[in-house]
Amino acid sequence: MAHPRVTGRRLAHASLRARLTIVPGSICDVLPAAAALLGAPGVVDPLGLSESVDVDQVDRVAVLLVDGLGWHLLPKLVGDAPLLASVLAGGDGRLEQLVCTFPSTTPSSLVSLGTGAQPGEHGILGFTLNIPGTDRVLNHIRWRDDPPHAEWQPLPTWFERLTRAGFGARAVLPEWLVGSGLTDAAYRGARLCPTRTADDYAQRLTNELDAAPGLVYGYTAELDTAAHVFGIGSDHWHDAGARIDVLLTRLVEALPRNAALLVTADHGGLNVPANARVDFDTDPRLRAGVRVVAGEPRVRYLHTEPGAAADVVATWSELLGGCANVQTREEAVATGIFGPMSPRHLPRVGDVVVTCTSDAAVLATGHEPPETARLIGFHGGATAVEMAIPLIVFNAVSRG
Repeated sequence: MAHPRVTGRRLAHASLRARLTIVPGSICDVLPAAAALLGAPGVVDPLGLSESVDVDQVDRVAVLLVDGLGWHLLPKLVGDAPLLASVLAGGDGRLEQLVCTFPSTTPSSLVSLGTGAQPGEHGILGFTLNIPGTDRVLNHIRWRDDPPHAEWQPLPTWFERLTRAGFGARAVLPEWLVGSGLTDAAYRGARLCPTRTADDYAQRLTNELDAAPGLVYGYTAELDTAAHVFGIGSDHWHDAGARIDVLLTRLVEALPRNAALLVTADHGGLNVPANARVDFDTDPRLRAGVRVVAGEPRVRYLHTEPGAAADVVATWSELLGGCANVQTREEAVATGIFGPMSPRHLPRVGDVVVTCTSDAAVLATGHEPPETARLIGFHGGATAVEMAIPLIVFNAVSRG
């Protein structure tokens, strides 16, 4: 299947010329860097973006998160995405490699972006989590009012900090995200600007950026959706990538002279073949001793019956062989993979943590929607293809 290519003028402005920089930064650094570009008092730019952005001229910054645009997936898109191809070739934009937080899943990453904190600090430690003291499992995508937003995720966001400092902070989001617990946890303090499917999203973002100084945040999920449903490398995925490139191209071409655009992602991903999947709910050996199963297919949190954790670790280690790392909660936390762990959030991590290390997945067909088992693309683990993400900086200050 042929994929559409973008037509139009080439982005050849001197200010958009690129270099590749690899820094030990993470998704937690993106909004502090944006705040520093805006001149927020007392904020240090952790990514050194002022090296390529004229901070004396910039009074507005757009941050666009492209769900699923992992670092290792960029080369797969270059045939359908002229702007991204130019970025990778050292032409347009400034490209950096960052990492997301663990688990490499959208709820954890969005809140790490919004707060600048690791999951162990903000508490959104996975796609689904057991609510301590209960047998309930909270799906963060479907989270509305229970548990209360500020109790479940108590940290302030950078949107709140910027607003308190007198800077505008707006989030242009699909209307179905407005009012959700995850939106409040990640974007609390932003003025929400809901959009509908039929809206011209690039124009909505551009309008907000033109309207007033400050931070404008945007989010698009179509690349990640295509990866999950049809697989990375599928025709649908490539088509979604081409549309993302059109969106980015329009944003860059309309970028005001006093603005910068930061493009990043929440995770990468990989395809999981049918023969690399196990199902918790169809194997009594995996179910033995487990009271609650949470997490997601690439990272499972197993809350065990009293005294059963050691047996569960032994059984899962034997059955999953070399395709997963099976640890006790204490062992997993001690690695530092969650970042500093708040004691109040510790019970949300399973007594046993199972992290897939190969192209494997642990399904839980009796506990999750049936469509989960039909997915092709997955993420959540700690592999490089899941954790590495890009940061692309476009600055239109010197365009002429």
